[in-house]
Amino acid sequence: MKAFVVGPQGPVIAHVPEPSPGPREVLVRVRACGLNRADLGMAAGHHHGAAGGAGAVLGLEAAGEVLALGAEVDGLRVGDRIMCSGSGAFAELMVADAGRVTPMPGAALGFEQAAGLPVALQTMHDAVITHGQLRPGGTVLVQGASSGVGLMAMQIARWRGASLVIGTSTDPSRRARLGEFGAHLALDSADVGWVGQVLEATAGLGADVVIDQVSGALTNQTMRATRILGRIVNVGRLGGMRADFDFDLHALRRISYIGVTFRTRSVAEVAEINARMRTDLEAELAAGRIGLPVDRVFAFDDAAAALEHMRANRHFGKLILQL
Repeated sequence: MKAFVVGPQGPVIAHVPEPSPGPREVLVRVRACGLNRADLGMAAGHHHGAAGGAGAVLGLEAAGEVLALGAEVDGLRVGDRIMCSGSGAFAELMVADAGRVTPMPGAALGFEQAAGLPVALQTMHDAVITHGQLRPGGTVLVQGASSGVGLMAMQIARWRGASLVIGTSTDPSRRARLGEFGAHLALDSADVGWVGQVLEATAGLGADVVIDQVSGALTNQTMRATRILGRIVNVGRLGGMRADFDFDLHALRRISYIGVTFRTRSVAEVAEINARMRTDLEAELAAGRIGLPVDRVFAFDDAAAALEHMRANRHFGKLILQL
């Protein structure tokens, strides 16, 4: 089969053996797959958890049809239209653990739209609801809100009944669109006054829950924008892996600072995350009340160009490969 793999000189399209599903796995005929920033690191030869390295098939999410089922899989049938997360998604065929598979909700949802949803849905339901413990009426700050996962975080917060959703982006054109995806207030985190704007919008208290995808040099400012006894869920580190950390500020505000990643989670843990997400959000997805914009669809043979487009960071929403 054809796949986009890590080669000696970088990622290339090559022919590789077809995978076979294990007892708890599903074989998927991939129709479209979504790009994520982790793909850039793996394309450079790095690992993302257990995935990656020379010869690895890239890709973490896809949509397609069930071709075969492992002996212990139930609740799915051959021919079902599904979306899933898992390694090796940039290929004509992939295997996914059955717990990471979600039937495509609603007949109107196409493969291109569905392919960009699994990672964002699983990541941000886990961050906002499970670890952020957002309650109806709570206030939310999403740092780095213009990414696909950031847009999903704001929509989940609105679904949960947040009274105020604040999103940040340093790009003015992207910031102008955050309201379409749930933001009541869009701020520029490069503006020296952004923390004061958060405090003003929250009656001086700060946000109850912060979904932080930036970290780095903004960490102490983010804590100042978080209320006493608030929660920061650290999802990403686009602003840097290391920075000064004001431990006294952290203690004074009694903030719960929670780090999350899928890289150290077991298959069973990810399946549980996906199950919780489906329980809460499948009806919203089927009704079209939650979704992500598709910035551009690339032919599979143009996968290298799609990666370069992601590296340039000029897109808004998801980049998709179509098979």
